[in-house]
Amino acid sequence: MRWLCSTPLGRIGRVHSRQLSALPSRCRIYEVGPRDGLQNESTLVDTPTKVEFINRLSQIGAAAVETTSFVSAKAIPQMADCDAVMDGIDKVAGVEYPVLVLNLKGFERARAAGATSVAIMTVPSATFAQRNNNCTPDETMRRAEEIARAATSCGVRVRGYVSCALGCPFEGPIAPAPVADMAGRLFSAGCHEVCLADTIGTGTAGSMRALLASVLPKVPASHLAVHCHDTYGQALANIYVALQHGVTTIDSSVAGLGGCPFAGPGASGNVATEDVVFMLDGLGIHSGVCFAKAVEAGQFIVDAIGRTNASRASVAYQRRARAA
Repeated sequence: MRWLCSTPLGRIGRVHSRQLSALPSRCRIYEVGPRDGLQNESTLVDTPTKVEFINRLSQIGAAAVETTSFVSAKAIPQMADCDAVMDGIDKVAGVEYPVLVLNLKGFERARAAGATSVAIMTVPSATFAQRNNNCTPDETMRRAEEIARAATSCGVRVRGYVSCALGCPFEGPIAPAPVADMAGRLFSAGCHEVCLADTIGTGTAGSMRALLASVLPKVPASHLAVHCHDTYGQALANIYVALQHGVTTIDSSVAGLGGCPFAGPGASGNVATEDVVFMLDGLGIHSGVCFAKAVEAGQFIVDAIGRTNASRASVAYQRRARAA
């Protein structure tokens, strides 16, 4: 079976365009596999494998590939080689390579390594902020605003995350109001994009709808992104609701890599890029991502680290290819 960049739907399974008038015609894929996907792996992934992984992801058609994080190597050993990774990758024109930074020191390290785009993080949950960031929600916000000011002053693009936007492993569901306040402050601080992250994957279509109703008066849909984990199998439904509200940037990770260490045993990782692209292709929404290349990149990394591929679309597609 010859692999093409489109999914194997053809005309079958596509919904007539007149039924989708409320959905966008185009969407951006923000690939998080190299950073959020690998950061919790217990076995260290060597630098050449990371570089090859990122180089493959650079070819799939994603708008951005979140490359690494400039954080404490003691806290996140998997990201200790951030400088070497940045130095080793082959950047492709038109692809953005953001890196995560949590404080000014990390920002300065990222700049020195050549980063032109950074991601910053805020947390509305007091317990999660204390355990994960060793500070209060207000302190995560102040740190993020400090980095945003520094970045915008020197021409570095800034993306802001609101983590635990739909639920916290310690406090349960998170009310939309504090998330919306943080999102608005990030946007006002100069973030070109604000990402609402369902860090532990407990969000539903209903809670996503309520959250967006609260956030959209403060941040336009054109400047929003969603980051959905698939712990309870709700990620695609949540993304569909976001698309209905005009959000056109979707975070995902090939092979469904990643996961929050606080989500509990058996928690799934990020929604798989292959699954998202399969859905978008079926809806007639152009993402620019080549499905077959995303499948290949995902299978490369799971083979390299000895993981099971968590993308249902990828597994089914490869099974069909082998049987042809």
